[in-house]
Amino acid sequence: MPSLKDLKTRIESVKSTRKITKAMQMVAAAKLRRAQEAAEESRPYAERFSAVLSAVAASAAGSEDAPLLLKGTGNDQTHMLVVMTAERGLCGGFNSSIVKMAKARIEALQGAGKTVKILTVGKKGREQLKRDYEDQFIGHVDLSDVKKLGYANAKDIAVDLLSRFDAGEFDVATIFFSRFNSVIDQTPTEAQIIPTPVDAEAGDGTVYDYEPDQDEILAELLPSGVATAIFSALLENGASEQGARMSAMDNATRNAGEMIDKLTIQFNRSRQAVITNELIEIISGAEAL
Repeated sequence: MPSLKDLKTRIESVKSTRKITKAMQMVAAAKLRRAQEAAEESRPYAERFSAVLSAVAASAAGSEDAPLLLKGTGNDQTHMLVVMTAERGLCGGFNSSIVKMAKARIEALQGAGKTVKILTVGKKGREQLKRDYEDQFIGHVDLSDVKKLGYANAKDIAVDLLSRFDAGEFDVATIFFSRFNSVIDQTPTEAQIIPTPVDAEAGDGTVYDYEPDQDEILAELLPSGVATAIFSALLENGASEQGARMSAMDNATRNAGEMIDKLTIQFNRSRQAVITNELIEIISGAEAL
């Protein structure tokens, strides 16, 4: 049975932990507001951009002269998986849920005889995946020094992917991230970005004349579409991370409070037992005289 000193030390330790988790919860709440606004404000642009791109690309998708980024290589043997996680932990199951989805996809592809290559964005994803799939790693993007995500960060990733695609290193690229719904709800998501997915129902059958020509427009829009998809995923991930961390730290703070209450009750009972034993010894000694 722990001594009174041990119980007192444990209570003070848990109180210190509770202060830390409470502070982290407040920091996450402040960051969440900005990250959530950025993610929600990007959605209309990303959705509208995708709609415009689909409308322009729909008529060219079946053409032999369509850009490679649109029609693909004609093969799906080599897959590039871009797994986006956080640079830090203490955010519940946020990182693990994304990695779990990526692992399931890796196993399915390898089971079908496909070649898998992995590019990670965020340290936590790299740490979890590299233990089992180190041979498939081809790169890592470190954003730990980035205070505020910008389009430039997404464009750098897109340029790297596009250069690898042009070099024939892979046939299909898919991103894995978490879509923000609320503080307590984030949805692990996978989305193909290369070749550019085109809505088969896009457009109304109308034939348009383009200025400049369609190929020149697509040459600009398709790479921008990849960067936009990556940027949107980074923003969604940022909001999801802060929401998950806020929720996790709130749970940790409440758990610490419950533990303190239990330890305090145990401490009081132990102290009462010590006092009772001392009284019994005094009374027994007095009666012996």
